Amino acid sequence: MQTQVGIIGAGPSGLLLSQLLHLAGIETVVLERRSAEYVLSRIRAGVLEQGTVDILDRAGVGERMHREGLVHEGIEVCFAGNRRRVDFPSVTGGKTVTVYGQTEITRDLMEARRASGGVVIYEAADVAIHDLDTERPRLTYRTDTGTHDLGCDFVAGCDGFHGISRRSIPPSHLTAYERIYPFAWMGLLSESRPISDELIYANHERGFALCSMRSRTRSRYYVQCPRDDTVDDWPDDRFWDELARRLPADAAACLETGPALEKSVAAFRSFVVEPMRYNRLFLVGDAAHIVPATGAKGLNLAAADVYYLWRALCDFYRYGKSERLDSYSQDCLSRVWKTQRFSSWYTSLLHRFPEHTGFDRRIQLAELDYVLGSRAGRTTIAENYVGLPLD
Repeated sequence: MQTQVGIIGAGPSGLLLSQLLHLAGIETVVLERRSAEYVLSRIRAGVLEQGTVDILDRAGVGERMHREGLVHEGIEVCFAGNRRRVDFPSVTGGKTVTVYGQTEITRDLMEARRASGGVVIYEAADVAIHDLDTERPRLTYRTDTGTHDLGCDFVAGCDGFHGISRRSIPPSHLTAYERIYPFAWMGLLSESRPISDELIYANHERGFALCSMRSRTRSRYYVQCPRDDTVDDWPDDRFWDELARRLPADAAACLETGPALEKSVAAFRSFVVEPMRYNRLFLVGDAAHIVPATGAKGLNLAAADVYYLWRALCDFYRYGKSERLDSYSQDCLSRVWKTQRFSSWYTSLLHRFPEHTGFDRRIQLAELDYVLGSRAGRTTIAENYVGLPLD
């Protein structure tokens, strides 16, 4: 089999790239080691930057997002008995974010690829990349019908942090930067009315908490916990009690509890690998970078990578130009590091660290008071939260 772009991974970034390239007349084949049902079962965040919304619209998959997604014009940050709101439009020229689950984005993209006859091969085992030092790399994989060979012009590695794409690059060609945080988030999804119309971030003596949502009837809550905690350490009653203790009394009074639909513990890390290209292999999304979840940037960074790669491939196939392919890594990393900066800073601002002294705690509270009481400080949060410009 031959194609122009071989894509490894059928999560949102792989499917989005495939859909955008299809609309530009560029052929793709997507290989996914899991089943379609498994891919749809993965519960992930869904706070979409304005730029991500625009990219999904460009891909022709925005109709349901606009119909069912929740447009948010701000967030609340609580600390030391204070509740402060950051109003996005007033300091960003009208920009907002949209709450729409990653699972729903994946579903919309699956349906779009299916409707256009896109080739997405699920349960493709033992995917491997060959001939990366040539102009015709190959992908091999195995299905229940045997072993297959896919020749392509370029390979897009959209297969996540644990995928084979980054591991296919000689280690001597990569530099990795990493920070491991000494805590995790215990998350609970429930069929209950959200506590607020907007997200609430809470800095508390006992640790961080976040009140989020997936819809007007489904809530997603998080509490900071030790890195080695497991779901079994957090029965529902303990979770709800701890969440309420970390919220201001007037917010906790609005908390509607319910049985957990899903629970998970997510450890925190920052990770970036440079460069994001090796010959004709391009790393996209979590294959190249991981950010702490505090700023809701993981999916949005992946969408930005997709945008830069789609634009570069369009230039190559339409005009024979390779300048944007050559600058892909630089273009992505410029935005990645700015986003890492914000995510790291925002995480440090809101969480309790084991090494914090009383002095450190007072400095943290003073910074929260200053940043949220200053228009310049609120602008810094808002500009990053709604998304830095793509161009």
